[in-house]
Amino acid sequence: MGLNSNRIEHFSDLEAPPPSMQETATPSIQPPPLEVHRVCLPPPRTTAQKLRHRLSDIFFPDDPLHKFKDQSWHRKLVLGLQFLFPIFKWAPNYNLQLLKSDVVSGLTIGSLAIPQGISYAKLANLPPIIGLYSSFVPPLIYSVLGSSRHLAVGPVSIASLVMGTMLSEVVSYTEEPILYLQLAFTATFFAGVFQSSLGFLRLGFIIDFLSKATLVGFMAGAAVIVSLQQLKGMLGIVHFTAKMQMLPVLSSVVHHKNEWSWQTIVMGVAFLVLLLTARQISMRKPKLFWISAAAPLASVILSTILVVCLKSKAPQIKTIGHLPKGVNPLSLNMLFFRGSHLALTFKTGLITGILSLTEGIAVGRTFASLQNYQVDGNQEMVAIGLMNMAGSCTSCYVTTGSFSRSAVNYNAGAQTVVSNVIMAAAVLVTLLLLMPLFQYTPNLILAAIIITAVIGLIDYEAAIRLWKVDKLDFLACLCSFLGVLFISVPAGLAIAVGVSVFKILLHVTRPNTALLGNIPGTQIYQNLSRYREAVRIPCFLILAVEAPIYFANTTYLHERIMRWIREEEELLVSNNKSNVKCVILDMTAVTAIDTSGIDMINELRKMLEIRSLKLVLANPVGSVVEKLHRSNVLTSFEMEGLYLTVGEAVVDISSSWKA
Repeated sequence: MGLNSNRIEHFSDLEAPPPSMQETATPSIQPPPLEVHRVCLPPPRTTAQKLRHRLSDIFFPDDPLHKFKDQSWHRKLVLGLQFLFPIFKWAPNYNLQLLKSDVVSGLTIGSLAIPQGISYAKLANLPPIIGLYSSFVPPLIYSVLGSSRHLAVGPVSIASLVMGTMLSEVVSYTEEPILYLQLAFTATFFAGVFQSSLGFLRLGFIIDFLSKATLVGFMAGAAVIVSLQQLKGMLGIVHFTAKMQMLPVLSSVVHHKNEWSWQTIVMGVAFLVLLLTARQISMRKPKLFWISAAAPLASVILSTILVVCLKSKAPQIKTIGHLPKGVNPLSLNMLFFRGSHLALTFKTGLITGILSLTEGIAVGRTFASLQNYQVDGNQEMVAIGLMNMAGSCTSCYVTTGSFSRSAVNYNAGAQTVVSNVIMAAAVLVTLLLLMPLFQYTPNLILAAIIITAVIGLIDYEAAIRLWKVDKLDFLACLCSFLGVLFISVPAGLAIAVGVSVFKILLHVTRPNTALLGNIPGTQIYQNLSRYREAVRIPCFLILAVEAPIYFANTTYLHERIMRWIREEEELLVSNNKSNVKCVILDMTAVTAIDTSGIDMINELRKMLEIRSLKLVLANPVGSVVEKLHRSNVLTSFEMEGLYLTVGEAVVDISSSWKA
């Protein structure tokens, strides 16, 4: 069939299908006369145009520069500043009413950020003061660069756990505190470099390899590990294992039961019940969000007062101890990029960077969708990355958008990222004036706060849904969960990513093919196994290939198509029906093809010709037609080898047989 890029030609006055079709098909499925349209090549483009278009689709799918078109240089300058620094978008229209809302929400999340910052720092095996430092500088930087109005920035449990786990496997903070801090700050710097590089280079699609199924299992496993680690504080154990796996942790709890303190257990369980109750109240009645937001700080204050009052009667209750006053000290001199630990800091930064970036963007987009505004994913990567790079130089560790704090921020009525500035101001006041008050804060309350925060990461409903919808996704979820529990946090994540990549490879190398039949009274052809009313067309074998054709699946497709032909011929012989004369490949879902795929189609055509079978291609997309044309394969298909639809192919070929 000939090709023409400038016109569409028609074939009319087609006759009815041959008797061989009518002997099986009922009269109601006889297709009406059709015009057969020629398949056209895409408009001609130079190699440079094709490359530019392809790169634009890959790296700029949202076309972020469209606002600059047909604008004056002055307007382009303003748009450029707004593009690089989103603060210039909302700052000119900021007013007192917005400030009132942001102050309320900022103070609310500040009351949550202070105890969480202290708790998550201990989760990362860092001094508690580092958690407060990380809740001061990063939010200020994000307020200038971030595009989300509701994202509340600070330390998060997952990144804290991963950093603490990976660094503690090599260096102990208790034995080498300076080295441990150096590794933590350097890993944070690498995380920031990686995150901002993804944004600048428009490579955000890399984090898509962390599928929803992977994260569900990973976060559930991490939540269990984090909760088990808090048994040290909840039970009052002094000599606790440094390992993170479930079995060593449980073994350590049992072997050190002589260190259990009943006073610690009673107080810890009481505050844990209080925090969980507050969380449940806010979940069931969102208008009472302030209860769960205020509960952590209220618990810290109340538990500190109790410890001070019972200090002489319950000395077994361990406390945080002295915390230094003052703002973040510079830590630029603690960054080092040499020595035997360089690989460790790079790997830790890479993994924590990916996890924190995934969480931050997901949280930002979640709340943006609720308020019908858009969050620029690449802008967020740059903002979070630069935030962590600056944080690593000011005694901060990896930070990102926290779901719990962002939810409180949203429910408290935040209007802009000024709420982050207010939160940072509250942390600043704490650093300058209130640090001595935390000296008698018990470790058990930090453990209770962490357990309450991470228990929400166990999404069993999502796991059940994965099992019902996609077993491979559930397998990735399960592997991630068990890997975190029984091997290690990084290994569990790596296993889950491996399973997800295997799933992708499985779909690529073993694409789905389907046998199509005609819906009576229409020109629609659908899967025979899905539509009971669909019927076979005599003398035709119509197959749909539902994936791109690449070198990785050409052998499989060739063998699978030949098997379809063999099974169809055996079925026809057993039923004394007419043999197959034509094989139609529906190429609707074949979005791309490479040279191996082209060679496979050509070889398949030759093989079928030897068996007196005709091969026809139906509805190939533009890029596929273009490659087939440039490879000269289409010339071998002659006049009746390429059709716009399956229906047109059936009618036209049937007419030629009768003629």
